[in-house]
Amino acid sequence: MTDLLFIYGTLLQPGNPFADYLHRNCTVISSGKIRGTLYDIGEYPGLVLNSAATAFVHGTIVRLHHPHENLKIIDDYEGVGPGQEQPNLYTREPGTIETDSGLVTAWIYLYNLPIDGLPIIASGNYLDYKAQKKSPGS
Repeated sequence: MTDLLFIYGTLLQPGNPFADYLHRNCTVISSGKIRGTLYDIGEYPGLVLNSAATAFVHGTIVRLHHPHENLKIIDDYEGVGPGQEQPNLYTREPGTIETDSGLVTAWIYLYNLPIDGLPIIASGNYLDYKAQKKSPGS
């Protein structure tokens, strides 16, 4: 369907083995955003779409060099698929991402478990949020 992937969490973090894998197997296209809410799940974020939301989740759009192979590896990392724990931690779905150049369709990993009581990442930017948590009071 598409060879684009919208990444917004740990897949953006240098030093994460799967982020490093993506870096070697994709081309960065642009920054992007989508209407929704980003939750702090603990060691990673979870995106829940909401087309009526006034807030955006911010991330990066990449073009996968070998989409079928690349998505299979990232699906395993994200806990997606019939061989993973059920219900899956995430689902992978196509979504419409806003960019400075217009709208694009890209794969997105959406959080698939209950969100009750989870902290909201109000900025919608996971990397900024993690940086602020590491340096409180700045």
